[in-house]
Amino acid sequence: MAEPLKKKKKMDPAVVRAREERKKKRLEKQIRRLEKNTRQLKPIQECEVPLNLLDEKQARQRGISHSAELLEKRVLLEKRWANFKREQVLSDLQTIDRLLFCQQKALDELRNESEELYQEAIQFDFHLIPFTSVGPVETPAIENYDVPDGEYQDVSKKWT
Repeated sequence: MAEPLKKKKKMDPAVVRAREERKKKRLEKQIRRLEKNTRQLKPIQECEVPLNLLDEKQARQRGISHSAELLEKRVLLEKRWANFKREQVLSDLQTIDRLLFCQQKALDELRNESEELYQEAIQFDFHLIPFTSVGPVETPAIENYDVPDGEYQDVSKKWT
């Protein structure tokens, strides 16, 4: 029941090369289009401002104007606060560095004295932070819950 194979037509190499070039160009164009779309961010519905709020923006804004003196005081206060917080963070980091250095120095001295004591010292103490967990292994079934059967409809929005 076998049939003889069809004889392949001999094609001009220039035609074959032109076809491959067209395929290659089409694929490159699709890749460029996909790369261009990757830069577009998907919109987040929670971040979108409702249109009615945009329409009411002028009515919602207060017409309060502050004096230049008050604005200058606020700017100076913000600068002082930023400087205070920067110094606080730096002092915290210096304290942590000093403590870590002292700890490492003490461990080095302990290692020089006794390797066994050093190995004991670097072990994690589980008895300092006791943790026991007792609870159900499985979540109990919800009473009178109607389990959905059948097709699942994906209602999430598709962004392309």
